[in-house]
Amino acid sequence: AVAAGNVETSSRIVDAVMGALAQAIPARIPAASHGSMNNLAMGHAGGAGVPAWDYYETIGGGMGAGQAGGGLDAVQTHMTNTRNTPLEVLEANYPVRLRRYAIRSGSGGAGARRGGDGLVREFEFLAPASGTLLTERRTHAPWGLEGGEAGQPGDNRLNGEPLPGKIQLDVNAGDVLTIETPGGGGYGQRRG
Repeated sequence: AVAAGNVETSSRIVDAVMGALAQAIPARIPAASHGSMNNLAMGHAGGAGVPAWDYYETIGGGMGAGQAGGGLDAVQTHMTNTRNTPLEVLEANYPVRLRRYAIRSGSGGAGARRGGDGLVREFEFLAPASGTLLTERRTHAPWGLEGGEAGQPGDNRLNGEPLPGKIQLDVNAGDVLTIETPGGGGYGQRRG
């Protein structure tokens, strides 16, 4: 019940508590943020002339908007303080190429104050590897508040084929893993 407790479980608890408080004091609570650490672990055990390696990162998403303003784009929220690895460091040390690293435009929920947009990280593997994804909000979107719309749920794909939020996978050289993180929920009804 507490596997990945410091990452995914804690994020879900924040959403549950904030959702409950929003029913009592909606003007003081923001809409839901991306609600996941968007965990990616990958590597190779080594052997037969292939060096061992491992890599882990969490990937930011959209922050929920509130009465005071819109949500931030491409940030970690609530339960983490990790930074992203610069693509130059990643590519210099691991057999992967980052084909795309961008803000996921339009993924934040609409509203009087717009939810923040998530991220897109697209990895091309240059050698065989194994990996795991531990991600949330791939089915249930981050909720909006006070008439604001939900943010878009996240999306994971391998070579364009959909993946579930939680999966262990083996990849070959040339395979492409795309992770699109959720946007944050919007706050308030749009005018006009």
